[in-house]
Amino acid sequence: MSKFVKINKRYKSNVFVSLVIVFLVSHSAIANAKPEAIKISSQATELPAESARLQVNQKNPYHMVQGAAEKTFKRFAIEQQAIQKNPNVLKDIVREELMPYVNYRYSAFKVIGKHLKKTTDAERRAFVPVFREYLVSSYAQVFTLYDNQAVEFAPERSFSGKKIVAVNTRIIMPGRDNIDVAFKVRLNKKTKNWQAFDMVAEGVSLLDSKQAELGSIIRQKGLPYVTELLKTKSTRDIVFKNRTEKENSKGK
Repeated sequence: MSKFVKINKRYKSNVFVSLVIVFLVSHSAIANAKPEAIKISSQATELPAESARLQVNQKNPYHMVQGAAEKTFKRFAIEQQAIQKNPNVLKDIVREELMPYVNYRYSAFKVIGKHLKKTTDAERRAFVPVFREYLVSSYAQVFTLYDNQAVEFAPERSFSGKKIVAVNTRIIMPGRDNIDVAFKVRLNKKTKNWQAFDMVAEGVSLLDSKQAELGSIIRQKGLPYVTELLKTKSTRDIVFKNRTEKENSKGK
């Protein structure tokens, strides 16, 4: 029997694989959970916005990622028309439904890494919220890449006494190699809540990649420079690339 639990619902929203590609929180199967329990109704677009305001159990890392994803899926489905008119709505959805479950401060400090001692408290305070908005923009943009791929989730394992847990998933890619992804979540000692901080796709950590990419710039030009760089990137509009390509081809 496969160690993964297959969710046979193919979500018609640009969400899950986007999370996989970029990092984020998505949902994991719970041991013995029934797939029907987390299906999104095909009528979701007709539901009031309040239906997306689900309670997320952050005391269990597997429940947390499942709940965070379910909220995001439903919100995305409900506002599909608004998103098609203005893709930047995706940023609002990410901020409100996803970011509360992402430990962006911890991720930001990990990105600064060994250069931390060379930065001032004021520089770090300025960097953290900008890094958060950079993640928001990054997540929102890749959400446009999802194309109804099916997803399988590994069952829950014991996390007693652990501070960091990897929630394993697998993206089923028809005609191509499947993608194994682990979402790393961390326990907050004070609140006892779990939050995501990294995504590892096929053994490659997004956080490590960002640390390598931005670390060299921090070393050469300083953290304030990187803060302004990310601030500029985070203000860019979200674009459906396939739509843009079609429009450009028509103009030729």
